[in-house]
Amino acid sequence: MSTQKGHPKGLYLIFATGTAERFSYYGMRAIFTLFLIQALSFDKELASTLYGNYTGLVYLTPLIGGYVADKYWGIRRSVFWGAVMMGIGQVCMFLSASMIHSGEIAHWLLYTGLGFLIFGNGFFKPTLTTLVGQLYEPNDERLDTAYTIFYMGINVGAFIAPLACGYFGETGNPEDFKWGFLIAAIGILFSLILFETQKDKYLVSPSGEPIGIIPDAKKEKQKACEGKADNDKTEVQTGKILLFTGITILLFFIFLWGVGTDIISAGIFAACIGIPAYILFDGSLTKIERDRILVIYIIAFFVIFFWAAFEQAGASLTFFAAEQTNRDILGWEMPASWLQSFNPLFVVMLAFVMPAIWSSLNKKGMEPSSPTKQAIGLLLLSLGYLVIALGVKGVEPGVKVSLLWITGLYFLHTVGEMALSPIGLSMVNRLTPARFASLMMGVWYLSTATANNFAGVLSGLYPEPGKEKFLLGFAIENLYDFFMIFVIMSGVAALILFLLSSKLQKMMHGVK
Repeated sequence: MSTQKGHPKGLYLIFATGTAERFSYYGMRAIFTLFLIQALSFDKELASTLYGNYTGLVYLTPLIGGYVADKYWGIRRSVFWGAVMMGIGQVCMFLSASMIHSGEIAHWLLYTGLGFLIFGNGFFKPTLTTLVGQLYEPNDERLDTAYTIFYMGINVGAFIAPLACGYFGETGNPEDFKWGFLIAAIGILFSLILFETQKDKYLVSPSGEPIGIIPDAKKEKQKACEGKADNDKTEVQTGKILLFTGITILLFFIFLWGVGTDIISAGIFAACIGIPAYILFDGSLTKIERDRILVIYIIAFFVIFFWAAFEQAGASLTFFAAEQTNRDILGWEMPASWLQSFNPLFVVMLAFVMPAIWSSLNKKGMEPSSPTKQAIGLLLLSLGYLVIALGVKGVEPGVKVSLLWITGLYFLHTVGEMALSPIGLSMVNRLTPARFASLMMGVWYLSTATANNFAGVLSGLYPEPGKEKFLLGFAIENLYDFFMIFVIMSGVAALILFLLSSKLQKMMHGVK
């Protein structure tokens, strides 16, 4: 049991478990596309497509994992099996990299590994995040800080992983990629052992009861619902599931054939509409619960624009770093991929600064509401792109600009991320009825899945010599035009969310 001054010890177990798991994820991701191109001889277009589909599905499967955890397994069992599946996936990646001269076998091991990683992440990611909230009483003022600490753990793993897995895996010899994947496998194995050996000791509620064992839906199940009433309820529930399944399938084919998206994109977009609608029309929701869920959905919509711009770090911003950023430091040229470590490094540095700012404002009665914090995050993202847009204005293709421009962008993006992401996780936990806790966390991550897909579309607008590119009829002729897309997109989204904040706060019905 914790005091009001400190945090429960269970938070630090979750912190360490999440750090090790994210080390595994980001370590594999750091060398993934290089492995496809250099070891398996994929072309860049195919490698990029596979990477985009993988990262999109990684944020889609938490819906499945969250549903199973809420209804059947409970959180602890879901975390365990999620880690086991990810471990199998990383071992398959290691075996694929060990058999690069075996042709089809290496390819089948690759796809098998990705499948296990995708589904394992789906069971692990939303449930571990949900555990943080269950360590505290409802409306505990420490919850935002707790999620910020948890978020710092994620970024410690994200910072170290590319350096370690990249050092051993990206040596210039394609056969060495296996060592990077092996290190990633060790990371998830450590996460699993740590969680399983320490969970009974530290994962307890404020009253001292173990958490994460009984599925949340079972804990909230109403008593005295027997006989025919139960049968009627079951029939209604089954009918509703079939109805929304049909609607989601219809949406899938509309996106696939009517809009012309690929299969993965159609699946993500259809799920992004159908599954949230299914939850919103659940008959057990009260008006207050439905209002609060609507707040999550509205903010999740705006979060799509944030992550679509933010996730350019792995695509267009990496192109910019490689081609038009002067990375020379005292005669040593920093690898372009290392710039992706700037963001997690800044997160770790700011992890305690941002909570201190919110705490100071809270004492003065000036702390912004959760929706306002999300809007601030979007505004800072817009300013980051404005900085780099000004840095490249008038610069000819091939001319390199100072490293300070992209460093400034990453710093502003990180401050924006700290205002948006951990606060968003905390908000979802506080606004969601316990019986939907893990599933709603999955819905929140679904917005990131959609954003990742959208990010790929926007990255395709990056200017290339001899190619004409347009957005809504406007020509993208140079880097200034390209970066201004994100300035305007995120700036407009921030303004609209600022205007909606007071209304959204009322719909939260007392939850801050």
